[in-house]
Amino acid sequence: MTYSARQCTNRLTAESLKTDVRKTLRPLRVLIVAPSLEILGGQAVQASRLLQKLSEEPSIEVSFLPVNPRLPGVFRKLQEIRYVRTVVTSLLYWGLLLARLRRYDVVHVFSASYLSFVLAPTPAILVARLYGKKIVLNYRSGEAADHLRRWRRTAIPTIRLADEVAVPSGYLVDVLAQFEIVSRPISNFVDLDHFPFRERRLPRPVFLSNRNLEPLYNVECALRAFAIIQQRLPDARLIVAGDGSQRERLEALSEELDLRNVEFRGRVAPEQMQSLYDEADVYLNSPNIDNMPGSIIEAFASGLPVVTTCAGGIPYIVNDNSTGLVIHCGDHEAMAEAALTLLKDEALWRRITIRAREECERYQWEFVKNEWLKLYHQFQ
Repeated sequence: MTYSARQCTNRLTAESLKTDVRKTLRPLRVLIVAPSLEILGGQAVQASRLLQKLSEEPSIEVSFLPVNPRLPGVFRKLQEIRYVRTVVTSLLYWGLLLARLRRYDVVHVFSASYLSFVLAPTPAILVARLYGKKIVLNYRSGEAADHLRRWRRTAIPTIRLADEVAVPSGYLVDVLAQFEIVSRPISNFVDLDHFPFRERRLPRPVFLSNRNLEPLYNVECALRAFAIIQQRLPDARLIVAGDGSQRERLEALSEELDLRNVEFRGRVAPEQMQSLYDEADVYLNSPNIDNMPGSIIEAFASGLPVVTTCAGGIPYIVNDNSTGLVIHCGDHEAMAEAALTLLKDEALWRRITIRAREECERYQWEFVKNEWLKLYHQFQ
């Protein structure tokens, strides 16, 4: 049987349409590349939540590839050796990228800054480019300005390899714009069912700090603020949740300041955070560098009034004297005064907690979902 040129053209057009229809009907395949919950931090928590919610969407077929994969069996002991851990984990990660990325339509890469940017998102971006996949870079670092300024020649060209750059706050949109990088804000989200609001009729002097114990989060400021608070309220308590390189130093500082009723709880699993918020009556957040801490939104949802520094993107989500009390970075005296004011002024903390709870409504999945789906489906 022979075909005319027109018949051949029509047949090719029909086959092309069938292919397009099949692509439209099948779910879009999305691979999330991010830290697993074995790494303590907001990236892992948000990636886990996003993975769970997207798995419920019929138009998306989502999977997960950890940037910190675990070696099998006896080989796992290699990941307990300093320096060797980085090498073997990176090799395994690269191998998984090469083996798995070809199966997906969109690669959604979570990103921090500095060396982490080189070790985790950069390989994923390069392999995705190799396979011709669409790339969503979810850049989330509060250290973005310094990172892009210091690593301008490598970081900026790598970021520009992404088809879309998504960030969790208007703050990072503004920072990246300074380097001529266009990004779209899609905020962190919180499940309000997991963080029920508790009205605190008689707030007690029970304080909570739950950031990683690393220099940029300046938990020392919260300890020094608590020292002032305890001078006036001897029965005050401070719960310090989280772990990190500064834990021993901060525990020693607590003894040096002669603090009482300070509990270093260590790492707390995400599913246990709600009970921690419920245990406290004031949230102290004292970073020098930050972006959009999900813990603030969780505190909002739980009815826990927030006293926080103005680091990075925090003023984009906390309105001073409305949804929280905002102080300058490193000012432990101001933090102590703000916390004591909340305890004394019932009208103030009641107004703040109610407005904060209303504010966190816009950080629910139903508001965030459409932004992610719109971003993904533009690639179909």
